[in-house]
Amino acid sequence: MFNRRAFLRGSGALLALPFLESLSRPLLGAPSVAASARPVRLAFLYFPNGCNMNQWSPAGEGSKFELSPTLQPLAPFQSDITVVKNLWNKHADTGDGHYVKTGGWLTSTTITKTTGAELNSGGVSVDQLAAQHLGSQTRLASLDLAVEPVSMGVDTNVGYTRLYGSHISWRDPRTPAARDINPRKAFDRLFRPSGRDPGDDRSVLDLVRGEATRLRREVSVRDREKLDEYLESVHSVERRISMEDKRLKDKDALDSNLVAAVKEYEARLDGFTPPADKKEKGKKWGFSANHQEHVDLMLDLQVLAFWSDSTRVSTFMFGNDVSGRDFSFVPGVHGAHHEISHHDKNEDKLAQYALINRWHVERYARFLGKLRDIKQEGRSLLDDSLILFGSSISDGNAHSPHNLPLVLAGHGGGAVAGGRHVVAPNDSPLSNLYLSLLKSVGVKADSFGDSTGELKGLRG
Repeated sequence: MFNRRAFLRGSGALLALPFLESLSRPLLGAPSVAASARPVRLAFLYFPNGCNMNQWSPAGEGSKFELSPTLQPLAPFQSDITVVKNLWNKHADTGDGHYVKTGGWLTSTTITKTTGAELNSGGVSVDQLAAQHLGSQTRLASLDLAVEPVSMGVDTNVGYTRLYGSHISWRDPRTPAARDINPRKAFDRLFRPSGRDPGDDRSVLDLVRGEATRLRREVSVRDREKLDEYLESVHSVERRISMEDKRLKDKDALDSNLVAAVKEYEARLDGFTPPADKKEKGKKWGFSANHQEHVDLMLDLQVLAFWSDSTRVSTFMFGNDVSGRDFSFVPGVHGAHHEISHHDKNEDKLAQYALINRWHVERYARFLGKLRDIKQEGRSLLDDSLILFGSSISDGNAHSPHNLPLVLAGHGGGAVAGGRHVVAPNDSPLSNLYLSLLKSVGVKADSFGDSTGELKGLRG
């Protein structure tokens, strides 16, 4: 008889399972299926450098709204999304153009201006507060992913450490959450917690095949189909990571700057220590040549983490603020995102800016589609998730923290109606939205940041 537990185990592998009705106990040893509440997943997806607001804002309010050109990729999910207007981060309306906004996006606080030694966000971020509440129920309290190495040194234009542009998640005011930027490392963190033998090229599915075979004999036909779908999804991501590993080993494609940056970053993943004051002039960080595949892989890992209930809280940064990411791979774009965001009202730059924004929305829509396709007890994983997508500034040229671009997807197990354009009173606190999200995942909080109450309109 198969041991009815939530994991498949093998040599060095620990594969968390999605919910299967045939098992008498749900994931992670909760008392019983009937007694356990439906878990809600919470994610924050951050894109840097703001957006072309003229192409962002929907027409209409409430349930009768039309998606803007930038948000058009979300049309298949219109009943599942809530576009929020007129929220701002009051405590970020100071200091430099980017760093105060990025570092304080999820804390609703004012960061300390420093070149590195006195790193301080001013508070714990909303995701980490949720992780403190939900983390004891999952193997990982939170999963924090990104695609660019942490920016080092000091931005001499404004006198801030570049670290603030690389972190949105803060475990405490002085400690940003360590981010995984390497898909292989993030995959192993989910499914090979004891580490990978460098000489072992076997798939994680090969390592748990014996238990998987036994489990398939014990569950219902319906659960067998669910299990096969899940295992194939895990294997698909693993294959794509292996292909990317192979590409990076090709000397002709190798970006030595990227490899050096990843190694330097990985060395700090076990704990973060703010560096001493120093300036690093002229240092150039390399980036993956296939940016879209890198982004999609990291988002697919978030899907697997939520599907397996390995964690219920995650963050993802599409890029660091003020990075030199070149977006010429997007048709119609010719140059770097940050430079284009400083459009000076130039029509050509504004058009390119909107194309970059739409590319980010397309990646978000793809992620939502993956969540919606996963069914559990007649509902989708998107139904039981809350996925906030947004930036810490609105127009990149003005560096404004007013009227932030924000889209919330999912229904949080019924906490959010969806299919709404919520137009809040002008300059309503962003913290009101965060307070609503905390309460939706069961955190008992009366306030967060400068909140004045929950955001009205989310529940329909």
